[in-house]
Amino acid sequence: MVFRIRMVELRTYRERIKQFWDIYKRNKLGIIGLVILIVFAFIAILAPYIAPYDPYDVKSIGVAPPFAPPEWVRIFDPSIPKELTFGLLGSDEVGRDLFSQVVYGARVSMLVGVLAASLATFIGTVIGLTAGYIGGYVDEVLMRITDLFLVIPGLPLIIVLAAILGPNIYNVILVIGISSWPSVARIIRSQVLSVREYSYIEAARATGASSMRIMFIHILPNVAPLIYINIALNIANAILIEAGLSFLGLGDPNNISWGTILFFAEQSQAIIKGAWWYVLPPGLCILLVALSFIFIGHALDEILNPKLRR
Repeated sequence: MVFRIRMVELRTYRERIKQFWDIYKRNKLGIIGLVILIVFAFIAILAPYIAPYDPYDVKSIGVAPPFAPPEWVRIFDPSIPKELTFGLLGSDEVGRDLFSQVVYGARVSMLVGVLAASLATFIGTVIGLTAGYIGGYVDEVLMRITDLFLVIPGLPLIIVLAAILGPNIYNVILVIGISSWPSVARIIRSQVLSVREYSYIEAARATGASSMRIMFIHILPNVAPLIYINIALNIANAILIEAGLSFLGLGDPNNISWGTILFFAEQSQAIIKGAWWYVLPPGLCILLVALSFIFIGHALDEILNPKLRR
């Protein structure tokens, strides 16, 4: 009997996944975002096998002339000597391969995006659930704290916290997570205020279920769609914030990210010297990954909100 029940549950689960995918694949933006994300995920995972040099190794310094343009630039300007060009994306101010840096930078940028967005969504979900379900003074206190974080300008708060905590990758994740949860808390709370009035929630209370059980077993699954969407959108936001902090010199100098590459490009005056290949690739990578998560979030919103499909 138990085996049959489990088989039915498994069949239902597979049917839901199939239905989810059937709706998702009809969204062109969602497919584009998923493809871009998969490509960058493979780049991040296989970085040691894709990159010709290890940018963390001192031996990678001086493998090319400083500010050497990419080899393919000679197709458009044959007058450039071949010995002054290097690799697929050229070199930086100390002669390191920029292609290797961009490949390894995908690891840090995407790691910061995922962990910071997960932290912000977790904090916002817990606060939104607690405030929305318990209400009263608890709701008032939590929402006033949320309003305080919303009123404080986000960028100055992030810069101050990053400067106080120091340039460390985990501090960057913590700063982004702390500064990004208030909007999530507001959204989750508004949904919980509606869900807590459902009849099955009243039935759970009548049977003596604890508040913790009702919040995390009965209400949480109903707000899960909002959580998925917020994670997808917050990842894009976190990647952009990390790039901004690194560009301002508040990132972790010991870990190469796309923002760190842009910071050193600015420090070495790459634009003034005409080294566009130093700035354009990491900038495009940030743009593409951010767009991929925005597109995925748009597709998830359409799946989880039937009104949008109509």
